[in-house]
Amino acid sequence: MIFSRDRILTTHVGSLPRNEKLSDLLMAQEEGRSYDPAELTSEMDKAVRHVVAKQMEAGIDIGNDGEQRRISFQTYVPQRMTGFAGVSKRRRGREFEEFPELLSYLMRRFPSPAKSQQGAPEAQADIKYKDLKPIIEETAGFNKIADELGAFSERFMTAPSPGIISTTMLNAYYKTHDDYLDAIAREMKNEYQTIHKAGLILQIDAPDLAMDRTMMYRDLDDAGFVKRCERHVQAINDGIAGIPRDRVRLHICYGNWEGPHIHDVPLATILPALYQAKVGALSIEFSNPRHAHEYDALKKHPLPKDMVLIPGVVETTSNFVEHPEVVARRIEEAVRAVGERERVIASTDCGFGTFTKREWVIEPVVWLKLAAIRQGADIASARLWGKKVA
Repeated sequence: MIFSRDRILTTHVGSLPRNEKLSDLLMAQEEGRSYDPAELTSEMDKAVRHVVAKQMEAGIDIGNDGEQRRISFQTYVPQRMTGFAGVSKRRRGREFEEFPELLSYLMRRFPSPAKSQQGAPEAQADIKYKDLKPIIEETAGFNKIADELGAFSERFMTAPSPGIISTTMLNAYYKTHDDYLDAIAREMKNEYQTIHKAGLILQIDAPDLAMDRTMMYRDLDDAGFVKRCERHVQAINDGIAGIPRDRVRLHICYGNWEGPHIHDVPLATILPALYQAKVGALSIEFSNPRHAHEYDALKKHPLPKDMVLIPGVVETTSNFVEHPEVVARRIEEAVRAVGERERVIASTDCGFGTFTKREWVIEPVVWLKLAAIRQGADIASARLWGKKVA
């Protein structure tokens, strides 16, 4: 994992907008409707090439394929495993029950969601990773396109945590939830290892470590939730065993939607549990209005010396484009909290295409936001290193 040795490096969380044609094909694939596999493959390749080029144009140092080959960041998993069937009855977040107007607003805003967004299957038999071909094609396709374009100082690819899989595709087979977590970690290890062997940084997406405080684990107190976080982190560690920690980064978030977020767990409460992850970097939201103050948590619980902080310096649910000076100040605050400029890499709060056909930010603004990260990083770098950055 590269560090910000002579300037602040830039990255993002992973998902980027998918075009309409690709979105329709991905939804047809997921729903078992008729589609042309050759056309889908062609559209995937075109989309990856497009988002790689746009990241380069924006000045992103550490980039990815934008998750263009997936219906979402986590609900694609049942397509690659046996044992899933039926429909999970996943609990909504507290604020959706307290504010029915919010749910109505979302239904108007996104009238045609992917089927699995609210109706993902459940585990009804022992889950088994059935075929490495999709993830091998995903990694190889990305690397081929990135090589052709000469893209990025370093490359990454995302994969969901055992925890978020377990709380999205619910357990209807295993004796306990912990048994289910263990099974997921065992099988997702196939995907984690494939990403690593392709020479990519593995990013584990784990919104369960924060968001599920208001969903799956809302009935626990904070101490109880922390214990569940620790158990979910253990499952991550089991899944990534054998991969050097400096080749893994962990993303946590509070749910990538525009809402009150008044029940979100404070970062300081969960940070010690996050530090138990055997990873080289933590990607954390710091730009949405509910969490912009939480750098203080890093003063209470200092970042371990063997970890990099990847703070969100632009948020991902509005079409405001952050001014580069605002981005620079956020980066500088992160550096003050960490204590070392080299251990900060500027990023987004979350993804811009978490689910197909559920993009909060219009595509042209996505690239402007990524460019603002680069521009802000250059301003901050000039001040932090005391020299002009080209």
